Amino acid sequence: MLELRHLRTLVALRDAGSLVEAAERVHLTQSALSHQIKDLEERLGSPLFLRKTRPVEFTRAGLRLLTLAEQVLPQVRMAERDLARLAGNEQGRLHMAIECHSCFQWLMPTVDHFRDHWPEVEIDIPGGHHFDPLPALAREQLDLVITADPQPLPGVHYEPLFRYEGLLAVARQHPLASRPFVTPEDLGEETLITYPVEHSRLDVFTQFLDPAGVRPQEVRTAELTIMMMQLVASGRGVCALPNWALTEYLERDYVKAVSLGDKGVWSTLFAAIREETRGAPWMEDFLRTARETSFAVLEGIRPA
Repeated sequence: MLELRHLRTLVALRDAGSLVEAAERVHLTQSALSHQIKDLEERLGSPLFLRKTRPVEFTRAGLRLLTLAEQVLPQVRMAERDLARLAGNEQGRLHMAIECHSCFQWLMPTVDHFRDHWPEVEIDIPGGHHFDPLPALAREQLDLVITADPQPLPGVHYEPLFRYEGLLAVARQHPLASRPFVTPEDLGEETLITYPVEHSRLDVFTQFLDPAGVRPQEVRTAELTIMMMQLVASGRGVCALPNWALTEYLERDYVKAVSLGDKGVWSTLFAAIREETRGAPWMEDFLRTARETSFAVLEGIRPA
């Protein structure tokens, strides 16, 4: 009567808070997900959650199955890892680079969790490298690159992790703070604060300003997110960051955030790996862990 897919669906529904987002997480249409849940409820003779509640409110039957899911799914995952080791596929090297200044928020918990389960895999995040990470990946100097800017390279595969929205952070008293969204022209007289990377790798330029032929009045850089937030809060500029990177500052009412355009600017974060390691059990497990961890710790992201 019960299948693992049912348990995974209920966990996704609990974590996502709605049928629409849960369907995206388990890679089903909303109609297919609703049918799956209805079929299970008919078999059990009991509803699993209350309709039209947000976040989803589970019935006693639904809560009992969630408890079961929390017990069973980790055991299944552990068994899958053990079977991969028994098959002799445990050896590997995972040297990675991050083209995303704010990715450590979810990447470090991912690495810690992965290391606990794959102690045989050598993990390293080399610092201070003065080369382009993606070509270095193709040359086998690296094994994985976190990037939002995929490039066509022979032998390199881009695995989508999640989608995120870029938001414009402004001071609380800034004239743009009360706007639902900004236009490219609104930034024509602003100081835009960015990380010290090429403009061609920043979504605010490639997807927002460049298509409109607009340039900010001034561009200044800062190495750290907290430095950027201090500059923004003091009214010395504005900056565009992923929605998850702004969460803690918005919760503290340190700055305000507005969308870039009426439809927003959405991008996809990828894990770039070589084709030859794509099917390795430890690599598959790292990518799966990265997705699960990011959705557990980040707000505002969507399945890719």
